Amino acid sequence: MTALRFVNARIVRPEGVTEGELYVVNDRIADDAPGAEAIDCGGKLLAPGIVDLGVFAIDREAFRAGGIVRVGLMPDQSTVLDDPGIVQRASLVGKPKLWIHPIAAATKGLQGTDLAEMAIMQDAGARAVASGRRWIADSGVMRTVLADARDLDLTVIAHAEDGGLAGNAVATEGETATRLGLSAAPAVAEALAIARDVALAEDTGARLHVRQVTTAAGFDLIRAAKRRGVRVTCGITPAHLLLSDNAMSDFRTFAHLSPPLRSEDDRKTALAAVADGTIDVLCSGHDPRGPEEKRLPFADAAPGASGAETLLALGLGLGLPVERLFTMLAINPAKVLGIDTGALAVGQPADLILLDPDAPWQIRGEAMKARAGNTPFDGLPTQGKVLRLWKGGKEISA
Repeated sequence: MTALRFVNARIVRPEGVTEGELYVVNDRIADDAPGAEAIDCGGKLLAPGIVDLGVFAIDREAFRAGGIVRVGLMPDQSTVLDDPGIVQRASLVGKPKLWIHPIAAATKGLQGTDLAEMAIMQDAGARAVASGRRWIADSGVMRTVLADARDLDLTVIAHAEDGGLAGNAVATEGETATRLGLSAAPAVAEALAIARDVALAEDTGARLHVRQVTTAAGFDLIRAAKRRGVRVTCGITPAHLLLSDNAMSDFRTFAHLSPPLRSEDDRKTALAAVADGTIDVLCSGHDPRGPEEKRLPFADAAPGASGAETLLALGLGLGLPVERLFTMLAINPAKVLGIDTGALAVGQPADLILLDPDAPWQIRGEAMKARAGNTPFDGLPTQGKVLRLWKGGKEISA
């Protein structure tokens, strides 16, 4: 039997941060642990392990460094997660140190036409279904996806870019794209996609999560839908909160993201949407890309960034109350996936991180533990480090 007593801790709970002790028996948080091994937290923060919703690659060392204990794996893999056997293998491969919660493809091959076998994939371990990096253009198909997911009590995770407008664009229309001569799409492509998907979610009563909302018009639509009682949530990455399309000015492909970086006005609106609670989830969008995919002309480079190791530190830099930050990093992502975890409450899984929010460090891509260090934040001084990590009451060493 594992019995742990965390002492001298500042414990992060949804209602706030309290000083005291936390008990673990076996793999669960308990109300007492007689004879437990004492772990002195030294006055540092003891917080829930991060549930990173919507990663594109399994990167154990990067997740460990970032305090991530569970990930929602996007269906966009070398073999698309559209088959129960593939889904089941994905759900088992990381245990016990890392729990992978597969997000199954809503349509076969993510082509947006033929529906995948949603119920069978749920039985195999899928925790949600998604359109992947693409938008399902056919409204009839999307409505059926939402209706079927509602019947199975699964969330549909949508990519919000109208494909007819976005096409093969690599940037958002505006001064930066014009100056660089990059193919660009209007920002309204996001709002159009959200408006359609929210309307269908409202009509079917399904749960919809828009993986990334990045524009002022998009946030207005999400706010209005929530007021009407639509079962919609949304997320964002630190890149879209801290960077605008100005970050692409030197053709730096590490700033080639999906969706593309937006205007400075949209970035400021995104920060306001975090502050007012419109944004539910902060995720890394972890997508490590090596030189063969990034050392190319901007339009030819693959979109994506390595974000697992920087998610927590950049989140701490937003200036939110720490309990609000961990609601976005753990509780709300777990709700989207329908898993009972994310809070330091009795009976919850003992997924814990001990962190020093004031520890300074510099983000350096070449020093990352990830498969590739393609971060748009290379060279940025930041603070906040994971000191120790426990998954199910067992410490995960570096």
